[in-house]
Amino acid sequence: MKYATTTGRNITKVLIANRGEIACRVMRTAKKMGIQSVAVYSEADRNSMHVDMADEAYSIGPSPSQQSYLSMEKIIQVAKISAAQAIHPGYGFLSENMEFCELCKQEGIIFIGPPSSAIRDMGIKSTSKSIMAAAGVPIIEGYHGEDQSDQCLKKHAGRISYPVMIKAVRGGGGKGMRIVRSEKEFQEELESARREAKKSFNDDAMLIEKFVETPRHVEVQVFGDNHGNAVYLFERDCSVQRRHQKIIEEAPAPGIKPEVRKKLGETAVRAAKAVNYVGAGTVEFIMDSKDNFYFMEMNTRLQVEHPVTEMITGTDLVEWQLRIAAGEKIPLIQEEITLQGHAFEARIYAEDPNNNFMPGAGPLVHLSTPQADHSTRIETGVRQGDEVSVYYDPMIAKLVVWAADRQMALRKLRYSLRQYNINSLRFHPAVEED
Repeated sequence: MKYATTTGRNITKVLIANRGEIACRVMRTAKKMGIQSVAVYSEADRNSMHVDMADEAYSIGPSPSQQSYLSMEKIIQVAKISAAQAIHPGYGFLSENMEFCELCKQEGIIFIGPPSSAIRDMGIKSTSKSIMAAAGVPIIEGYHGEDQSDQCLKKHAGRISYPVMIKAVRGGGGKGMRIVRSEKEFQEELESARREAKKSFNDDAMLIEKFVETPRHVEVQVFGDNHGNAVYLFERDCSVQRRHQKIIEEAPAPGIKPEVRKKLGETAVRAAKAVNYVGAGTVEFIMDSKDNFYFMEMNTRLQVEHPVTEMITGTDLVEWQLRIAAGEKIPLIQEEITLQGHAFEARIYAEDPNNNFMPGAGPLVHLSTPQADHSTRIETGVRQGDEVSVYYDPMIAKLVVWAADRQMALRKLRYSLRQYNINSLRFHPAVEED
């Protein structure tokens, strides 16, 4: 099966510039579509599941990701050697790297993702906020200006009214963020946030935003194509988090009225169109207890939690990505995308519960999972006997369940989690080596 691009080229072979469960996930769809898959692997992943699943596999260097999965030149080189017409970046690693997207374009390789301009515009919080405000997307009241003096930032915090959030402009993963509840705390928290931002991002520019009490994290799955079309595939609730990392996600978001759902979806499409978005993306909103929602950020890639959206819409988003990258139109129009039932995803991590759930590593001596069926998906990149590496993210699998309603889906999730058994000889805290 061949998928012609707008330039008349076909995608018959795709390189997956990633590892673990997302690499395996992309390969399954590629196989289904008759597209060959090329794996890349580091020293630590030599015997891993994604290497075994691929049609071809190439070594790209030592275990630390800086020398392997983040090496643009090595990945481009493999794409050329293997004659892959396209690269799927998965999530993490190079998926939101504007430079990598540009490099693919220069080398005549299709980057399965949005144009580099969209990655750039959405990558800097202050830029994305001003683009969204101009497009009529509601944003939280705040200050995103050039003047970074203490007195200017403090003045705006007072204007917005406490509590406020101080955020690093180039922030992520909860770094460089502080909640300030009164004026007397402001200076101390500002200095602390700046120090952390400088250390994490080498940039201590800050923005100030109104802090939403008892917020919900609601995100909308959007899809755009090269023909100017964009659709939404409803929303997910990702409020259950630990250390600013999502643990359990569900779709649709519970307790949202149909008119709010429609407004959320249409707003997300407006956001996508404002940056000429192509491919799979997620528009993240913060929602208060009165169903008011405000733009937070846009993830310019496929999300970890995309399977819950697939379960409630009966779609294969990786197939959509491959079709759209090959120049096709979005397979469905908005009216054809319907919502059915409810889905949950639980992330399965290699962690030590006796040590504050810090990341763990070691061999998987025993691994048994629930039985997969049409309403239960086990998304994983490991098998019994595999080694959980200290070099990468400790998420080893995702358990995804679907049922006709939320209560039934929750019951199914609990039941399935009890059937998950993982034993390792030596789960010890992971240390990312430089």
